[in-house]
Amino acid sequence: MYALVDINNFYVSCERIFNPTLRNRPVVVLSNNDGCVISRSNEAKKAGIPMGAPTFKYKEKFQELGIQVFSSNYALYGDMSNRVYRILQNYTLNLEVYSIDECFLNLHDFSRHSLGAYGKKIRQEILQKTLLPTCVGIAPTKALAKVANHIAKKFPELKGVYLIDTDEKRLKALKWLNIEDVWGIGRQMSKKLKANGVHKASQFIELPDEYIRKQFSVVGLRLKKELEGISVLGLEEIQTKKHIATTRSFDTTYTDKEYIKERITTFAVTCAQKLRKQKSTCQVVTVFIYTNRFNEKQDQYSRSINVSMPYPTNSDIELAKCAQKGLDLIFKQGYHYKKAGVIVGGIAPEHGKQFVLFEEEPVKHRTLMQTIDRLNSKYGTQKLKLASQALDKTWKMNQEHLSPNYTTKWNEILEIR
Repeated sequence: MYALVDINNFYVSCERIFNPTLRNRPVVVLSNNDGCVISRSNEAKKAGIPMGAPTFKYKEKFQELGIQVFSSNYALYGDMSNRVYRILQNYTLNLEVYSIDECFLNLHDFSRHSLGAYGKKIRQEILQKTLLPTCVGIAPTKALAKVANHIAKKFPELKGVYLIDTDEKRLKALKWLNIEDVWGIGRQMSKKLKANGVHKASQFIELPDEYIRKQFSVVGLRLKKELEGISVLGLEEIQTKKHIATTRSFDTTYTDKEYIKERITTFAVTCAQKLRKQKSTCQVVTVFIYTNRFNEKQDQYSRSINVSMPYPTNSDIELAKCAQKGLDLIFKQGYHYKKAGVIVGGIAPEHGKQFVLFEEEPVKHRTLMQTIDRLNSKYGTQKLKLASQALDKTWKMNQEHLSPNYTTKWNEILEIR
């Protein structure tokens, strides 16, 4: 059996912990640079605020409906997520962090327990120790645990926990679940299935194996087996990322190449730091720049380019040099740029990288990067930078509605009057 523990409206719930006046009021949390809505309270959902709503279009509606708006406070959300994870580790060591607000638990050795009661105990402890509301879905497979969790959310009378432990419950759940709400079925797959008369999860599992495999590959077939109650997806171990990206939308548009160049350099350095943190190297750097596609009065331009490294590296110096080369090749004067980014690929373990016969990264770079990481860790990030970065500035996202970092900064700890 598997359990899926999912924190309800996670970002909004984190904001409510430290500001009780937000309870029972409509609240939304915005994405990077306050671009669009990425988390909504139930009250905001009822008020008709859609997920992904652009902030500039809904600004007046937020004020009209009295909706409380917050910028994403990732330091707070990450810390609260870690607290929940530490609680769940006390229930089983076999777990998978699926996302910042979801976690799968392997309960195969818990046959002596009442699993419904066990789910309630988990939910109650998380609520008691973090004040975060959760739902727990328990079922024989991961896909069915997702279904059970969905049911626990939709029906308040279940008090946040639902157990699928019989075939009767499984079939009833699949007859109720819309095909677009099935875990792993995306928009295109859902559209294709509906065109063939498949609107419920129960209809999906009635399709022949051969048809599903031909139309949706082995991934679709595995999903069918999971919904049939046959466990084929185990818990996944934490793996190193195959791509690492650092991208940002600017606070306004820029035409100055030197400004864009500094941003690209900083993005490349951030990617290099992430590579070193997971003890990896990369061999391909992708650079992209976009104009503001929402501004129809301005000429539009977007371009990306892949630049291959001569050898695997995680050096700030080498990645910045490569990213700047990419920008030089795609930058065009006269356009108003709104977004840029750097993505690194060809990622491999640092200790197992392929050596090149005629070119190799200078050994001194590795020692230098270790020193930079150590000093930045001791004295604060961005204390040591490359000369091509803005030395007198610490770049920040546009976060007009940012709440304090209650749990990670002493000077922002909650004050009680």
